[in-house]
Amino acid sequence: MTIKGIGLARPDTRHLTLIAALLSMLGPFSIDAYLPSFPDIELEFGVSRAILSQSLGFYLLAFAFSTLFWGPVADRYGRRLVIVVSMALYTLGSIGCALANNIETFLLLRIAQGLAASGGFIAGRAMIRDAHDAESAHRAMSQVTLLFALAPAIAPVLGSWLHNHYGWRSVFWFLSIYGSMLVLMGFFIRETLVDEHRQSIHPGAVIRVYLTALTHKRFPALIFSLAFAFAGLFLYIAGAPTVIYDFLGLSGNDFGWLFIPMVVGLMLGAAISSRLAHRWPAHRTITVGFGVMIVAALFNLLDVNLASVGIFAVVGPLVLYVIGLALMMPAITVLAMDCLPTHRGTAASMQGFLQMITNAGVASFAVPLLHARWVHFVYGQLLFLLLALVLWFRLRRQAA
Repeated sequence: MTIKGIGLARPDTRHLTLIAALLSMLGPFSIDAYLPSFPDIELEFGVSRAILSQSLGFYLLAFAFSTLFWGPVADRYGRRLVIVVSMALYTLGSIGCALANNIETFLLLRIAQGLAASGGFIAGRAMIRDAHDAESAHRAMSQVTLLFALAPAIAPVLGSWLHNHYGWRSVFWFLSIYGSMLVLMGFFIRETLVDEHRQSIHPGAVIRVYLTALTHKRFPALIFSLAFAFAGLFLYIAGAPTVIYDFLGLSGNDFGWLFIPMVVGLMLGAAISSRLAHRWPAHRTITVGFGVMIVAALFNLLDVNLASVGIFAVVGPLVLYVIGLALMMPAITVLAMDCLPTHRGTAASMQGFLQMITNAGVASFAVPLLHARWVHFVYGQLLFLLLALVLWFRLRRQAA
């Protein structure tokens, strides 16, 4: 069956939402699950925290650049093929990480993981937008965010448990099993890209589409606004070992104190966003989300200047920030993809590329630069939020 006037396939959308959520969860699992193992990996490979942190930055850079490949492939050959192939490659990369015996091999295979993981992420996003109209896509994306939010809480806790019982390599064996499961699921989903929407994969055609995206009057501003807003959260995710070990003086078993409250905030914000999808226009939801994040940043400034460092002082404002982020993230994602309605895979690629490049910059430069003191993290988050606000309210002023 097709949606009248659009020509899009409508498969079982609840099934697609679950698949897209599981594909999205792969990123947080790949990033967060091995964070509690940092001290042991450093010891085994004989490297510093700064060197091992590059394994996160390399993964994110590989993820970012490979999105530019997977999007056009998904627009040409379909979402299903991309999911199966990319998740099979991810599984092989994860097995390689589990078997690595030196830091050079480990870093190389983390790059391989990143190159593959982006394929499922891109295909899942495009698949959701294929099967829904704009309002339903907002709601479905909110549900994806709601399920995706579980990953940052589960990943470090599960990673810590696996590390304590079976060693750090077991984390990557788990990731290989997760990837294998996604490969199998890929064989059973229905294709959502109809034949008349399949695009050329000729390099000239692909470059023209990317240039159209980059020169679009709204698309880059929407994506960078989301990327900078998310960077304010990712600073604490990528810097979790510093926050837990150095700022709070906790142990590897205590990552849940940071990640579980953040997940509660993500789930709450996503649930509210889903409820508002058919009641408010997208721009109002996004503006309110930014308002919540502003309040959170102000509380953060008060805490760092007036309160002593502690779990509530560090994590409390972060939870409020995450609620605002989860509130606006599904709406702004749908607005961005609708800028290129006939190239949704490519739009998802550009979105993933620009957001992951930003995250890689946070992991590779911002965290090492700001890791010395809690106040540096606070001001770093505020700077990222201000950049996002400038872009969003400039868009709103142009629309008005």
